[in-house]
Amino acid sequence: MNSLVDGNHTTVTEFILLGLTDDPTLRVILFVVILCIYLVTVFGNLSTIILIRISSQLHHPMYFFLSQLALADIGYSSSVTPNMLVNFLVERNTISYVGCAIQLCSAVFFGTVECFLLAAMAYDRFVAICNPLLYSTKMSTRVCVQLFSVAYVGGFLNASCFNISFFSLFFCGPNRVNHFFCDFAPLVELSCSDASIIVTVSSTFAGFIIVVTLFIIAISYVYIPITILKMHSSEGHHKAFSTCISHLTAVTLFYGTITFIYVMPKSNFSTDQNKVVSVFYMVVIPMLNPLIYSLRNNEIKGALKRQLGRKIFSS
Repeated sequence: MNSLVDGNHTTVTEFILLGLTDDPTLRVILFVVILCIYLVTVFGNLSTIILIRISSQLHHPMYFFLSQLALADIGYSSSVTPNMLVNFLVERNTISYVGCAIQLCSAVFFGTVECFLLAAMAYDRFVAICNPLLYSTKMSTRVCVQLFSVAYVGGFLNASCFNISFFSLFFCGPNRVNHFFCDFAPLVELSCSDASIIVTVSSTFAGFIIVVTLFIIAISYVYIPITILKMHSSEGHHKAFSTCISHLTAVTLFYGTITFIYVMPKSNFSTDQNKVVSVFYMVVIPMLNPLIYSLRNNEIKGALKRQLGRKIFSS
């Protein structure tokens, strides 16, 4: 049943996710590709978390945040990918009203946590390079826990804001969501009520988080290159740049796609382009993050070699 009659109104109780395509052949191809991406995402991020946990050489604030980022990536991808895979296998993919709210809020929660963690990692690199003598004080265990807590509290507050906004919308007509998950914008388009205030409040809150975290990252990377250029050792230059380039790559990919989706005028791109970019930042980027950090980080590669060496010799 798609709706219930409530007095003189018809209330939607489930939504139909239209997905990425109706082409049967393309659906099979996309199912295989996205399933492989998802498996690599889960395996890669879990491996990162386990490696950081068991390697004493990686028990530093930078890797603490990296392990939290890996956990957020798993949650972020898992909030939409399993349901997307189901969409490729069925003729009509339905999701309940409550299930839609849960999917929206989980995506917002983990996406917000990722924003805060990327900002915390930028601050960590700023302190390590610009104030190395004060690093142990400014990035103590207490500070790391505080930054970690801010990330999750911020994610909870933003998700709660979107949750309240979702339940404030009234759906009385069409229930076909032109997306592969319950994104807020296509849901607002289906609403029968005036959603201008709701959209303004939720967009302002989410925009504030993006601007603040991006500002922290930008300020950090204004001072970092200046400090690096003042270093006399070429080895110091290389080490400092190598610790930042992975993080900067992840930041560029994540914030670049978010800007395309949520900041650029809607008239500049079609719904299909919106879906493709959404797949990239919600499915592909969580897979790329562990690859970006492991391939460019000598400490992670060294820790991995040591752990594999121990396994080989112990067997």
